[in-house]
Amino acid sequence: MKPEGPDYVKKRYNQVHPGGINEWPVVNLSKNRDLFIKEVTLSSISRIKSMTKNRAALIEEIENTLFREKLRIKRNPWAVDPPDESDFLKSVNAKLLEISQDENQSNVDETLDSILEEMVLRYANEIAGNFKKSRFRMARSIVTFGLSRLLNASRARGFWSIFSTKYQLQDKVQITGEVEQLRTMSTKGTIIMVPTHFSNLDSILIGWVISALGLPAFIYGAGLNLFNIKIFAYFMNSLGAYKVDRRKKNLIYLQTLKSYSSLAIQKGCHSLFFPGGTRSRSGNIEQRLKLGLLSTAIEAQRVNYQKGKRDGLEKIFIVPVTINYNFVLEAPDLIKQYLKMKGQERYYVENDEYSSSYKTFAFLFKFFTKGSNISVSIGKCMDVLGNYVNEDGQSFDKHNRLVDTQEYFTKDGHIISHNQQREDEYTRMLSSRIVEEFHIINKVFASHLVAFTAFQIIEKRFPKLDLYNLLRVPEEDQEIEYEDFKIVFEKLLNKIYKLKENGKVNISPNLTGDIDEIIKLGVINVGMFHAKRAIKLTKGGKIVSEDLNLLYYYHNRLKGYNLERHVE
Repeated sequence: MKPEGPDYVKKRYNQVHPGGINEWPVVNLSKNRDLFIKEVTLSSISRIKSMTKNRAALIEEIENTLFREKLRIKRNPWAVDPPDESDFLKSVNAKLLEISQDENQSNVDETLDSILEEMVLRYANEIAGNFKKSRFRMARSIVTFGLSRLLNASRARGFWSIFSTKYQLQDKVQITGEVEQLRTMSTKGTIIMVPTHFSNLDSILIGWVISALGLPAFIYGAGLNLFNIKIFAYFMNSLGAYKVDRRKKNLIYLQTLKSYSSLAIQKGCHSLFFPGGTRSRSGNIEQRLKLGLLSTAIEAQRVNYQKGKRDGLEKIFIVPVTINYNFVLEAPDLIKQYLKMKGQERYYVENDEYSSSYKTFAFLFKFFTKGSNISVSIGKCMDVLGNYVNEDGQSFDKHNRLVDTQEYFTKDGHIISHNQQREDEYTRMLSSRIVEEFHIINKVFASHLVAFTAFQIIEKRFPKLDLYNLLRVPEEDQEIEYEDFKIVFEKLLNKIYKLKENGKVNISPNLTGDIDEIIKLGVINVGMFHAKRAIKLTKGGKIVSEDLNLLYYYHNRLKGYNLERHVE
């Protein structure tokens, strides 16, 4: 496979903090972990009480939490769950029973406060990361060494190739985009990195990218399910992860999680979270983001202004990132889950094929034994309202006018206190801008366009079929003559070029050159790992699919650009 070309420069970056690891905000946070957890607990209790308003509403919320938690334990238990969960819930239930029988209101209030504090503190301890300098260095070395060895073993023959240093991770993982601006802004303010999310590999990959760019460690929200996998749990705990349990939808947990994120950002900790909330089951770039953690960036910026902080280290910068794969190992399971969930209740049992350390190692080995590269595209830095910023951290609107973000949090010249409606609107604005940036910095591979073209041709043949019936059409109705395919592909490729010229998308250099070679490369790469190929070219000169579900998954990467209307 050809290298990515002029948009990719293989480079070693020095640390942005010359003083080393002791200057990192996450190190200071870890030194005072217990104190920070207490701070999170107090903040969370204050949030919850302000939202429940009175005693009856608070009791109802605790009862609702108990019900949801019992249901979670019964319907969707994970190995990482604490063994004493049932006992804890029983003890809370017993205290609630005491409250209902106690006529002394001061006793009721005291017991109720005690219950709430116990629940919040338990959640805060579960969520909290446990960054350790020595383990971080070891984990970083293991990740870099281990993945580099796998890469060398995959690119050369013989046992001794595993000890070769010929290939480095940057030969496989190609970092493009606004790298220098990201490094500069990390010294001028607090970075919140928001990547797309397609694979379990993303968390380790982004952790390595942050390290490779010479940035200090980020705290980041990792799905609690990843801690079921021992090898992932070790690295996550060592690299600054805090735990996010998507099964928990109750107010008490969600407010504790928000408090943790907001307070860490206020303390200058660079943060990373996947705003889509979970891996994209459909293969789409995220169109609608989860607003919970995203809103903590808005809150932290407002609090910084309230404390009299303006720019410098107190301004918060949002950095969108897209991770671009030719294939996603979990794609067959993910698309099945998506089709099963579509139109149904959101609650489902998450079944992860790669749920053990052995399977995870096999996952990584199989990935690195394929020749396909990964591209990580770094977007322009934005403020919390979605405005681009310059090298000095100043914000500019879409008309290139200077913007003072502090003015959005003021009234009559004074910083206003928390206004939920206003901050919700700012969060929606930011979410919309992140989605827009995802599409702009997304790098189109030949494999993406090949899959999109093939599925669109099949879909246009059967305009009256819904998605589920379309995915069941007979094999003979899926066949596409190569020349017909080539005509549509070339037309769509020209539309992609036009989008690129207008700054609406990015493209791989492999999308240039001879059209037949581009198609050949795309067909080889799309879903190259899977037993059943999403697309292949027969000896008879026809484009066919062995798995329409997979073809649909990879096709979805280019949804959102209105390319469909150009296929007749």
